[in-house]
Amino acid sequence: MAERGKPKMVVSDKGSELTSNVILTWADRSRVPWHYIAPGKPMQNAFIESFNGRLRDELLNETLFTSLAQARVALGCWRADYNDARPHSGLGWKTPSEFAITCNPRRDLALRYAEGSAPAPVATTAQKGRPNCQSELRTG
Repeated sequence: MAERGKPKMVVSDKGSELTSNVILTWADRSRVPWHYIAPGKPMQNAFIESFNGRLRDELLNETLFTSLAQARVALGCWRADYNDARPHSGLGWKTPSEFAITCNPRRDLALRYAEGSAPAPVATTAQKGRPNCQSELRTG
């Protein structure tokens, strides 16, 4: 039986953002199985591929981010619009938030009061003017 809140499996392509040592180490330590879709077969992961395309077309290709703070605000606004304001045909013309309530009503309430569902960062954020020797690349 899966632990509460722990993903049962991660499905992804072999893109560089999902093959880093940090994320693969997390998956190994968390004992989360990782399944790669076949190269050139995005339909094996159609829902996320559709979401990624929408995010790319509607926000990422249209915005030149000048800071991490600006990116966080823009992504937060886009996410709120996508989840709370826009009905989706695949969900019977409900918003994802409305649809989620029909799937598991208690989960929606719990997430509204949570700090966030993402795990804490593995590495500390570098401070301006203070090098982080642990995150620097070694040559040679």
